Amino acid sequence: MLFKLGEDIGIDLGTASVLVYVKERGIVLNEPSVVAIEKYTGELIAVGEEARRMLGRTPGNIVAIRPMREGVIANFDVTEKMLRYFINKAMTKGCFFKPRVMVGIPSGVTSVEERAVKQAALSAGARDAFLIEEPLAAALGVGLDITEPSGTMVIDVGGGTTDIAVLSLGGIVASKSVRVGGDKFDESLIRYIRRYHNMMIGERTAEDIKIKIGTAFPQEEENSSAEIRGRDLVSGLPRTLKINAVEVYEAIKESIDTILVASKEVLEKTPPELSADIMNKGIILTGGGALLNGLDKFLMEHTHLPVTIAENAVQCVAIGTARALINLDKLESARSFRQR
Repeated sequence: MLFKLGEDIGIDLGTASVLVYVKERGIVLNEPSVVAIEKYTGELIAVGEEARRMLGRTPGNIVAIRPMREGVIANFDVTEKMLRYFINKAMTKGCFFKPRVMVGIPSGVTSVEERAVKQAALSAGARDAFLIEEPLAAALGVGLDITEPSGTMVIDVGGGTTDIAVLSLGGIVASKSVRVGGDKFDESLIRYIRRYHNMMIGERTAEDIKIKIGTAFPQEEENSSAEIRGRDLVSGLPRTLKINAVEVYEAIKESIDTILVASKEVLEKTPPELSADIMNKGIILTGGGALLNGLDKFLMEHTHLPVTIAENAVQCVAIGTARALINLDKLESARSFRQR
């Protein structure tokens, strides 16, 4: 039997989902960041998609939780178990050495949060753990040469955070990270329906509605509508409600405005020479939140810059983390990543 040397694994450790990219094999895992555990013993019941299906439907002794909140680790032990499960699942059988792992992190994390992510990766079975900021990883995933002396602006809209950065010469020139993303859109929608329709819906229902008729540009989606089911807060009985795209826009408008304000702040901090580059190249949108209908048009209208959604918007950060491992020497000289 042939033994393989340790593999290179890139991980987009997101609030909503975890994507794992293995060198020469591509994306091997794309599963929700959800773990189901036995309440009293802490035993792992399910991870990923299987655990997500349990959200809001578990008996008293089983808890389905999201160990990541707003881009950072909220529950260290559960995150470690989740990472260990995904790393083991991604590795090829017959791999003798532990893998090298590069993890994408939001650009605004603290040093304590950084150490927590690195320690979780090492405890989960990594030989070496490296961190790269998500806007840099996203740019690498899109296929850009970030080491050039030219300005590039990336907005990565994830589940828990939105990272906005201007990149040049392999580093971040100006950046801002706001704890607004796909999860915040869902929470806003849940609050809106509770407030204006006296009805309670779950996280999964809110996410489904956001994907189906969610929009940041309601002018084009005025006639779109969908039926949702939940619990009436007055009678306590199950109920069906019809909601339209304009209402969804009203629910998530505040979160979208937060992303816009942060984007303008980064543009204001950008040196004039790089601003000229951004005017020519425009803004690149990545992350799952980039797929929100009309978000590119909304940003284009308010920044007066061209906005492009990356081809593999959801997978960009994971692909970029793996490419960062391949180009470690180049990035090391530019100090684009952080080693353990």
